[in-house]
Formats: sequence, C-alpha cells, structure tokens
Amino acid sequence: QVQLVESGGGLVQPGGSLRLSCATSGRLFKLNYMGWHRQAPGKQRELVATITEDGTTNYADSVKGRFTISRDNVKNTMYLEMNSLKPEDTAVYYCNTVGIYGNSRYANDYWGQGTQVTVSS
Repeated sequence: QVQLVESGGGLVQPGGSLRLSCATSGRLFKLNYMGWHRQAPGKQRELVATITEDGTTNYADSVKGRFTISRDNVKNTMYLEMNSLKPEDTAVYYCNTVGIYGNSRYANDYWGQGTQVTVSS
C-alpha cells in the first residue's frame, strides 16, 4: 500500500515562505518521478515542479526562482520550499509519485490528499 501525506500548508502573507512536505510509505523499487501540483478554486490542476530519481528538477515558469523541490531518500519525504509567495499561489497543493512499488510489475501513479496554501494579507 502506497500512501502520500502532505503537510506544511497554511496562511502566509505575500512575500512570505512555506515549506511543504510529502511523506511517502511503501517499498520503492524504481522511481520515475515525484511532483507537486496545485489547484486553485475554479481552475484546473497544474504542475508546479517535478524531481526524478537522479535528482533532475523541472519547474513551472510561474514558480521558477521562487520554489525549490527536493527529496530526502532516507526519510522517504519530498519537499517544496516556497519563497516570495504571491496571492496567485493560493491553491490546494498535491504531491504525487510515479514508480514501481511493492509487488507491482509496473509503474503506477499515486497521489496525496492535498494541503491548503493561502497567501493573503
């Protein structure tokens, strides 16, 4: 059973910072990538950042230079460091992982339940 649990969301003023965490359980054999996504009210879910097994990262243009994605392989946890937050960053943030876990022969896509980030004065 693969579970992802996000934490670290909350209310922050514009210009502030937050660090989101995504704790993953389940025996990993091969990781394709892990990612952070967000969905604002009335909008489609969008990709924020991804990180591959070798540490290659990719960011949406809207967060480049402000957000940093990272992984701690020992703790099985992924992070999203968010700086210089803007009101338009307000959304529910979700983490996902695509990989081969447990007894599966194929890669599957797993998602967390989401954590709310609100940027407001």
